[in-house]
Amino acid sequence: MGRVLRVGLSGGIGSGKSTVAKRLADLGAVVIDSDVLAREVVAPGSDGLAAVVERFGSDVLDADGALDRPAMARRVFGDDEARAALNAIVHPRVGARTAELMEQAAEDAIVVHDVPLLVELGYAPSYHLVVIVDAPVEDRVRRLVDRGLEESDARARIRAQATEDQRREAADVWLDNSGAVDDVHAAVDALWADRLVPFEANVRLRTRPPERSPVLVEPDPEWPRTARRLLARVERAAGDAVVRADHVGSTSVPDLPAKDVVDLQLTVRSMAAADGLAEPLARAGFPVVPEIRGDNPHPVAPAPGQWAKRVHVSADPGRYANLHVRVAGGPGWRYALLFRDWLRADDDAREEYLRIKREAAQRHASNPDAYTEAKEPWFADALPRAEEWASRTGWEPPAV
Repeated sequence: MGRVLRVGLSGGIGSGKSTVAKRLADLGAVVIDSDVLAREVVAPGSDGLAAVVERFGSDVLDADGALDRPAMARRVFGDDEARAALNAIVHPRVGARTAELMEQAAEDAIVVHDVPLLVELGYAPSYHLVVIVDAPVEDRVRRLVDRGLEESDARARIRAQATEDQRREAADVWLDNSGAVDDVHAAVDALWADRLVPFEANVRLRTRPPERSPVLVEPDPEWPRTARRLLARVERAAGDAVVRADHVGSTSVPDLPAKDVVDLQLTVRSMAAADGLAEPLARAGFPVVPEIRGDNPHPVAPAPGQWAKRVHVSADPGRYANLHVRVAGGPGWRYALLFRDWLRADDDAREEYLRIKREAAQRHASNPDAYTEAKEPWFADALPRAEEWASRTGWEPPAV
């Protein structure tokens, strides 16, 4: 895929996803519609249609020899085995055609992959960003009935798809399409200008958004879900090189105010493996910060080489995130997990750290680096207490 920005677009049946896709196309996106491709790969004369007839018989064809889609839908609806057989024919062919179209896109393209079953098929980690279009169920039923479906059929189709919670788990962007068309158009226009266009440039040029001022915000219940999405992407990009991946830092500690920056830790076997991930992670939207080569050493392990790490940051201007790539068993790797778990468990330590953070943020409101350095003395002083807690509770880092 090189440096092309990949956006997954999905939404439940009747959500109005096609309205969003058309608007993105009008703005300049390269839209690849999976439904269109699914028809193309079983068009008359295709090997896909021949495979369908071989599996299901000629009664799924209409009088002109084309696939009778309503008949096919009735055949597989409610029959898991039949649906799996149809998917085994259609999905690989659609995937191959999708890859071909993506390869043909210009280097600076924003490719929007319109996939109705993106969530159900587990495709989300393959994109730089996932946009979910949603509308209340009753609105969706009404739209489907207006298209000619029976109400009972419309509701059955909605129930057969992913739930709202499953879609929210996958969604980087949630577009409410319950109002006027002008409203959703305005939301898409803002998404395009404020997020997608600069995100594409950052991925292509291997740059990152400007650093964010150290402003503390109240705990966001979306932080854990955001971390899971980002971790799934970096794990997909890292492949066999990854040992484990974790949500660390302040946003991983419930009830702790923090900067709205999600910190992640990717565990590898060696620094050579970490350096080998520079390009795969950049392609996935996490360019490396070349000037950062390690954590600040602590007396427990004074040799700087023991604290080596690589840092990547999210190229997405709408979601600030840091990715720390550390070697399994190293002191920096261990302390990222230890401090997270200690702060989760110790109310007094958490309150003390919050006070330090607030003081540092107030003194260094316009200097993120100075804010980070101002907290270092507290970490050094708190380390023995964290180790005492670990010894007392039997805490150990995860086995790798």
